Amino acid sequence: MRITKLGHACVRLEQDGATLVIDPGGFSEPDAAVGADAVAVTHEHGDHFDLDRLRAAARARPGLEVYTHAGIAARLGELRDLGARVHEVAHGDTPDIAGFDVHVYGERHAVIHPDIEVITNVGFRIASPGGGVFHPGDALTVPEDPVSTLLVPVQAPWSKASEVIDYVRAVGPAAAIPIHDALLSPTGGGVYGGLMGNMLPADYVRLAPGEGRDV
Repeated sequence: MRITKLGHACVRLEQDGATLVIDPGGFSEPDAAVGADAVAVTHEHGDHFDLDRLRAAARARPGLEVYTHAGIAARLGELRDLGARVHEVAHGDTPDIAGFDVHVYGERHAVIHPDIEVITNVGFRIASPGGGVFHPGDALTVPEDPVSTLLVPVQAPWSKASEVIDYVRAVGPAAAIPIHDALLSPTGGGVYGGLMGNMLPADYVRLAPGEGRDV
């Protein structure tokens, strides 16, 4: 399986001629989901979910498959009109998404502040020859299944470095690829990289937008 980092929290997975894009949001490239056979969306925040990017994907791929939780699915009538097939998923579901073997984990977004409502968030674990790639969205969900490559939300208004380090240790992947990093300057990315590289038992590999790696 080939994984390519796109902007912020968006990644593209390619395997056996099929393409799955997760979280093409407002901080990712405008064409981040174009060409995908399927798109998965973890939650409704604009840096993960952007209708313009989903419209572009649906127009480019008749019959585009979209997987997300019920709250978002209810808002995607326009995509259905464009021919997309929208599927609701929740914690515990095991859909076959465009040939990818997927297990859905998680239910709630991490707490940003007690005054801010906690919304629904689902994560997607994609089985891979190496063991599994997990995109948690904006949560620190630990899947029951093994994870060889963790897409770790490295910086967010709701997190701190110690929590991120403990999360990666709890999941126990062989490799951790940082996502959710659009708010980091190059200097900040280097600081996080040094810290994570020293503190994590996993191989910490930050991919630039457009850069890929086999997993």
